[in-house]
Amino acid sequence: MDELKHVPLFSLLDEEEGAVLAAQVERKTFAPRQRIYKIGDPGKNAYILISGAVQVTTVDEDHQQVLVDEPQHGELFGFASMLEQTPHQTNAVAVEATVCIEISRDDITALLQRKPQAGMDLLTMASRQFHASQQLVRGRASRNVNEVIEEESTFGERIADTVAKFGGSWTFIISFCVVLMIYTTINVALRQKSWDPYPFILLNLFLSMLAAIQAPVIMMSQNRQDMKDRLRGELDYEVNRRAEAEIQRLAGRLNLLSDKLGDVDDLLRETLTGRADAPQRSSL
Repeated sequence: MDELKHVPLFSLLDEEEGAVLAAQVERKTFAPRQRIYKIGDPGKNAYILISGAVQVTTVDEDHQQVLVDEPQHGELFGFASMLEQTPHQTNAVAVEATVCIEISRDDITALLQRKPQAGMDLLTMASRQFHASQQLVRGRASRNVNEVIEEESTFGERIADTVAKFGGSWTFIISFCVVLMIYTTINVALRQKSWDPYPFILLNLFLSMLAAIQAPVIMMSQNRQDMKDRLRGELDYEVNRRAEAEIQRLAGRLNLLSDKLGDVDDLLRETLTGRADAPQRSSL
């Protein structure tokens, strides 16, 4: 009963409700590196961590192991699958010698049958775990930086991007040359009747105004491009940091595997040595 008081999911239960639940649950002990359950196992039971350490992991679309949770003392894991009676979506492994309380759906049912008001307490605490899972998803979600910037861009910024994109294209250059050639040809052909005779002062005024407007617009677009590059750099850093963490985790597993192989090798040597000594003792 005292152990259940430290479980967040059951912290709102009164003493009588807790006593009913304590009579239903079972205590389990796991050795270091022992698997408690794996992905695909029937979700019959959930576990409350009493002592030790547990890692709850899953595998993402890139086949990379993702640490979902490291339950602390009194916290639950495997609870959602137990309630839904569906296969577990995560792996749970005891990092060290671990003691847990195993709880099943029947235990929760027995509690609710005797104390129906305890259901609201359970829903309240379960909602907190649901929100924590949502926060984990937000933390791992990676969106396209270009899409994020486009969604947050203003109307003026979109116009600046369009002007800069058109002004730096061959379409603009060819069109601009054609317009200049037509403009100058017409004014030269009209001679005395032209509205802008050589040296085309009016045309120079238009070109100066165009350059004065186009330059800051292009600078605005360049600033937005710099912002995109900076965000891409930050995302690349985050990806590299995660990759480094995965490599370190993989190296740790390889070291652990080497230790296990060494233990097996020592055990085989001791077994073979014992068998070799046995005939000698019998002959004596």
